[in-house]
Amino acid sequence: MAVPDFITIAEQVAAYLRGELLRERWSGTMPGMNHLAPELGVNAKTVEVALKLLEKEGVLVGQGVGRCRKIVLPEDHAPPTLRVAVLFYEKGDEVHDLLTRFQYKLKAAGHTVIHAPKNLTDIGGNMRRLARMIEGTDADAWVVIAGSKEEIQCFVHRQVPVFALFGSQDPKIAGIAPNQVPTIVNATRRLIDLGHQRIVMLEITSTLSNPGPDGVAFLNELADHGITAGNYNMPGWEGGFDGFYRCLESLFARTPPTAIFIYSPAEYFAVAQFLLNRGLRVPQDVSLICCNPAPYFNRYQPSISHVRWNDQLMVNRIGRWAKNISHGKEDTRQTMIDAEFIEGGTIGPVAKS
Repeated sequence: MAVPDFITIAEQVAAYLRGELLRERWSGTMPGMNHLAPELGVNAKTVEVALKLLEKEGVLVGQGVGRCRKIVLPEDHAPPTLRVAVLFYEKGDEVHDLLTRFQYKLKAAGHTVIHAPKNLTDIGGNMRRLARMIEGTDADAWVVIAGSKEEIQCFVHRQVPVFALFGSQDPKIAGIAPNQVPTIVNATRRLIDLGHQRIVMLEITSTLSNPGPDGVAFLNELADHGITAGNYNMPGWEGGFDGFYRCLESLFARTPPTAIFIYSPAEYFAVAQFLLNRGLRVPQDVSLICCNPAPYFNRYQPSISHVRWNDQLMVNRIGRWAKNISHGKEDTRQTMIDAEFIEGGTIGPVAKS
């Protein structure tokens, strides 16, 4: 009768720690037994035996009494990597400068980047469709662009690692976004100083009933200057760019706005073309401010008024998040980036009637 091989608790602990080491959970030196024992739910002596087993294997090197062991991974060890799915907000985001750069950052670290088969505009807020796509996509983690709170929760409920770039800031997940509130206040105040009263904020999800932080700041600034706001000032829309153009047509049907906040560069140029087709000039007839930066804005004449921040911080943050997730570390840190208003030549005083 063959005698079965029994694995001791110390050997089980060693196997677990070996796996964590290969995932590069720790770097440089290994935590000691008093640190590891409470986490693993075993006594310190068992952990010490496990650490000595790893010393014999050569992945740890003792450095004397009272000093942490040095970590020495095999030369052929490859760092852990992820298959990261990117869920864009709408068609065309694939070539956006920032979104392209963070994907290059992930690929340079050895991760595989795939694009979700649908974007959020395609999904149209249908959580069942989103859930099916998540479950049907072979991905270890997701980066979601401008997702709503409900959409982000769809990932949280499935315990899928997710990073929110822009969009809803949920304390249960990692994310990064610019703090645009002070810049929206400054820009709105500047427009009012130039005589503007009919100011519109064009952001797809921002409405009078659901304004979001930027919208609240905008509405409060209007109220502080005696301007009564309504749905006209923050219309929102549905249906992608078709809905966007319908929204523009509605705005200019009766009392055209004299100033417009627009959130994406693509939407900015769509508005500029819309105005050109109507024979309206920027800024003589309508002032325009883009609430997102683009590296080419200062090349235009007149230069484009916009909100700017250091988006390289976003690229670096996504890279660190992916590294932490691939190493088995929990990462739910939220980051807000300071932004500034850059006044260009696309805003001016209200045209005289």
